[in-house]
Amino acid sequence: MIAHSAPATPDLNATRRAVLTRRVRWVVAVTITWNVVEAVVALTAGHVASSTALVAFGLDSVVEVLSAAAVAWQFSVPDPQARERVAMRLIAVSFVGLALLVSVDAVRTLLGAVEPEHVRVGIVLAALSLAVMPFLSWFERRTGRELGSASAVADSKQTLLCTYLSAVLLVGLLLNATLGWTWAGPVAALVIAAVALGEARGAWRGDACCAPTALTTTRTDDGGGAGSACTDPCCSSDAGATRQATPVQLSARRP
Repeated sequence: MIAHSAPATPDLNATRRAVLTRRVRWVVAVTITWNVVEAVVALTAGHVASSTALVAFGLDSVVEVLSAAAVAWQFSVPDPQARERVAMRLIAVSFVGLALLVSVDAVRTLLGAVEPEHVRVGIVLAALSLAVMPFLSWFERRTGRELGSASAVADSKQTLLCTYLSAVLLVGLLLNATLGWTWAGPVAALVIAAVALGEARGAWRGDACCAPTALTTTRTDDGGGAGSACTDPCCSSDAGATRQATPVQLSARRP
């Protein structure tokens, strides 16, 4: 039994590959634009209202910009696969940054160092983010999987975590405004921070959630057999919904 390296991406014709590459560039550009606007609004409003929650949310948006920018950098060359590993490492660092920012803000709130404020602009901003970010995450993840881009899949998960943070901000502001529950948002945020650290570890190792790239797949050729390529737990779950998925199969025959 002889182990062979898997092809960098699934079998795609040049036309389809070009279409998928343009889609990745498009969704990354939209993600960067949205998060830049989101960061400016959140940081400005947070400074004016002295809202640490909004400032932290704005900083989280900056981290998401850095993650998407890594993918944009990768796909700015004719051969994006050559930059795949570096892009994955940059995304891993962005996950760690996200976890640290969220954890520090949550712990400070739980210890009483800061008091969550009821800010109307924060509620509106979080609601808009919840309407936009899930679609961008789904579109990039779907495109990245078909193209075989580990970095696009990883960045889509970064976007999804930012969606969860938007929900935490929205629920936290509403609970604080109505019931005075200052602890609800920070506790949920710490859970998200733990998830972000797990994603950072996977991105650093090159895990791609069933994206069959050179970083994550191997095949075994014993004269016609096929080897399973996907071992990541997210092969059986997608965006929190458990489902069964068929592992990527790559096969080869000797001439």
